[in-house]
Amino acid sequence: MKVNEKIKFLRQFKGWSQEEVANKLNMSLNGYGSIERGETDVPLSRLEQIASVFNMDLVELFDLNEKTIFNLSCTQNKSNWYIGSTSTQYLELKYELEKQVLINKQKDKENALLKEQIACLREIIESMKNKPA
Repeated sequence: MKVNEKIKFLRQFKGWSQEEVANKLNMSLNGYGSIERGETDVPLSRLEQIASVFNMDLVELFDLNEKTIFNLSCTQNKSNWYIGSTSTQYLELKYELEKQVLINKQKDKENALLKEQIACLREIIESMKNKPA
C-alpha cells in the first residue's frame, strides 16, 4: 500500500471529505487531491502534518497496512476510532507483559522453595527440642 493510498484510506475511514482534510492542513483542495492521487512528492514535514490530522505518528502512517488493528472506543455517545499498528508500541507492551509473567513465575517458584526450607527448618527445630540434652 502506497503512502497516498494510506492517506486516502484514512480520510475515507474517518468519513471526511477531501475538502475537510485540505482545510485541516491549510492547503488547497487541488493540492490535497494531488497528494491522494500520488501525483506529487510530499515533503516529510507535510506527511507529519497529515499524520497529526489523523491523530497518529508518522511511523504509524508508514506502518499502516492490511494487518492494522482497528479499535472502536465509544465515549459519551461519540464514536472515536483509534488506529494502531502491530509494530513498535504493541510489541513493546507484549514483550513487557511476557517479561512480567516470567518474573511472576520465578517469584512463585522461589516462594515455594522458601516454604519448603521453612518446613525443613521447623522439623529440625522440633527434632532438636525432642532430643535429650
